[in-house]
Amino acid sequence: MTSLLKINKLKIAVVGCGRIASRHFEAIETHSKYLSLVAVCDINQDSMDKHSSELNVDGYLLIENMFKNVELDIVVICTPSGLHPEQTILAAKYGINVVTEKPMATRWRDGLNMVRACDEAGVKLFVVKQNRRNSTLQLLKKAVTEKRFGKIYMVNINVFWARPQSYYDSAKWRGTWELDGGAFMNQASHYVDLIDWIIGPVGSIQAMTSTLARDIEVEDTGVMNIKWRNGTLGSMNVTMLTYPKNYEGSITIIGENGTVRIGGIAVNTIEKWDFDDEKDYDLRVKDSSYKTTSVYGFGHNSYYINIIDVLQSNIDPEIDGREGLKSLEILIAAYLSARDGRTVSLPLEY
Repeated sequence: MTSLLKINKLKIAVVGCGRIASRHFEAIETHSKYLSLVAVCDINQDSMDKHSSELNVDGYLLIENMFKNVELDIVVICTPSGLHPEQTILAAKYGINVVTEKPMATRWRDGLNMVRACDEAGVKLFVVKQNRRNSTLQLLKKAVTEKRFGKIYMVNINVFWARPQSYYDSAKWRGTWELDGGAFMNQASHYVDLIDWIIGPVGSIQAMTSTLARDIEVEDTGVMNIKWRNGTLGSMNVTMLTYPKNYEGSITIIGENGTVRIGGIAVNTIEKWDFDDEKDYDLRVKDSSYKTTSVYGFGHNSYYINIIDVLQSNIDPEIDGREGLKSLEILIAAYLSARDGRTVSLPLEY
């Protein structure tokens, strides 16, 4: 998968020290032979002070002050999604490579502008899709790539999680269109990523969304019908209202020569693996499943290996800005469909 042969520490900073940042701090520590955390940035004074002290690095309240005063190879953006574009474009201006959490943006045009800015500045843009590194999904991707299903007839994706009102009330930006997005865009973003990465390009989308129980701008529940360009049909069902806690994050594929279901709360358990042929790696199916109480999975550490290799060896990222745009396009198409009550065809523009 990767080499990590060169030992040339890359200087890295993290912007936004909230929930997901802890996964990045862990990954940076895991790869401390190759990465050196040199600064953190957060607009909350207490959070900035806490992480600066605990991690023994410089702390900044303003991102541009950090860019002006700290020599950086990489900045990791873990702020609210609607802030990613402005911060990415600013980092590109300072010649800094960017790792941005999902979704890369909340608006299609903003995503395009991020890619363009990094291209023009000659810096790399990485979009975090750590679930692709899950052992269960790696096996599924291999089976699809090898065409073991034959023609894929139907795909179903479920995300049945729980986000109480207190979760949305914890920060003013949560549950807003501008900075967060709804159940599809925020919580289910990694599952939307599976739509293109596992199956392939999408032809059209029909979606409906509803805000049934939470006092927020965006949807807490949604359904999506999908038709892929190859004719495959599928659906995606998402809700943040599951009682009493996170219940399911799953994908089911039914094909001409195979049926697979990966379930658990975060596609962590292979529940069905049936094909008309046998492969050596079928023996790994049982061991690939794992127990977890976290919906984040454990892919961040592995994801960072590619970041390091790309920046040390000047190879192409596995998941760059253009790859990130694929799931953003599906999300925007779903929201347009739900708003206008129509089928939306892809691509959104040529």
